[in-house]
Amino acid sequence: MIQGHEVLRMMEGNSYATAAELISAIDAKFGADARFHTCAASDMDAAALVAFLESKGKFKPAEGGFTMDRGKVCKDY
Repeated sequence: MIQGHEVLRMMEGNSYATAAELISAIDAKFGADARFHTCAASDMDAAALVAFLESKGKFKPAEGGFTMDRGKVCKDY
């Protein structure tokens, strides 16, 4: 299982137009069958992880879409 922070690291310096675009990038990097966990949730696929991160306010607007919000990432990042 992959820690969700790995996805946030992948996002740093990049922006995504849609959640679907981010999910595709996650699948390309980690594999379509990858499972993710955070300190608060586990056994998530890419779509569930993106929804979870969005619900926790981990994204911010960026040119052309959104990116990760470094200010909203926990210290273990």
